Amino acid sequence: MEYSFAEMSAIHRQAVIDIFNYFIKESHAAFLGEAVAYPFFDQFLKMSHGYPALVVKAGRGHVVGFGFMRPHYIADSFERAAQVTYFILPEYTRQGLGTALLAFFVGEARKMRLDSLLASISSHNRESLDFHLKHGFRECARFPKVGRKFGEDVDAVWMQKQLE
Repeated sequence: MEYSFAEMSAIHRQAVIDIFNYFIKESHAAFLGEAVAYPFFDQFLKMSHGYPALVVKAGRGHVVGFGFMRPHYIADSFERAAQVTYFILPEYTRQGLGTALLAFFVGEARKMRLDSLLASISSHNRESLDFHLKHGFRECARFPKVGRKFGEDVDAVWMQKQLE
């Protein structure tokens, strides 16, 4: 199957929120505990303003994932780092899409003269932790039991990739 990336825009609102809600309801990948309404999409656009935001399309344009970069912190003294977020439906993982999406973000981060990328990951999301380790991220912080989802305590794990 062929895949492509497109700049995330308002036309992707429903598909992106449907994917995000899948991860809210079915996994620890999204920290939220309750599904969100379609207007929540505007938060993604606002968070990623000035940074790349993409949808992943399969075949004839069916959106199967999305990702974006955003500032790590609002203070200008932290402009050296950005946070990455991505979600790809499970039936489309392990096909190189996450690797391609991350490679795009690394390239864009270098163009923006960023020094590092950060990812905040649930301790229960083993697949994401392994993915990030495989792609040069290292665990730099862990906040034990700061969350609770599906009746389980959740650690927030921060990972960092230094860009060269």
